[in-house]
Amino acid sequence: MAKLNKYMMVHNNPGVNCDEIEANWRKLAAVEAGTWIRTYYNDAVGVRYCIWLAPSEDDLKDIFTEIGISWDSIIRVEETVPDLWGEKWEEHLEKDALADNLGN
Repeated sequence: MAKLNKYMMVHNNPGVNCDEIEANWRKLAAVEAGTWIRTYYNDAVGVRYCIWLAPSEDDLKDIFTEIGISWDSIIRVEETVPDLWGEKWEEHLEKDALADNLGN
C-alpha cells in the first residue's frame, strides 16, 4: 500500500443544500482511493473543511472530480494538539467535552 498523506480540502459553497452534502458524504465514505477522516463545517456560511488521507493531492482531485464536487483548495497538513504533554491536557479535554457543537 502506498504511503498516505493527510490533506485538508476547503469547500466554499454558500447556499448549497444540506441534503446534497449529506448524499455526497455517503458516496465519499465508500471511496477506496482515499480515506475520509472528518469534516468541520459551518452550514450558515457554506464552508466545509475536510480531512483526508490519500497517496497524493492528484488522487483527491480525481475522487472529487469523478463525484462532481468542487473544492477551493487542497493542502497537505500535519496535526498537533494543544499542550499534549503538558499539565493542561486534562483541562483541555474537559473544556472540549463542554462544547455545544460536538459532532454526532
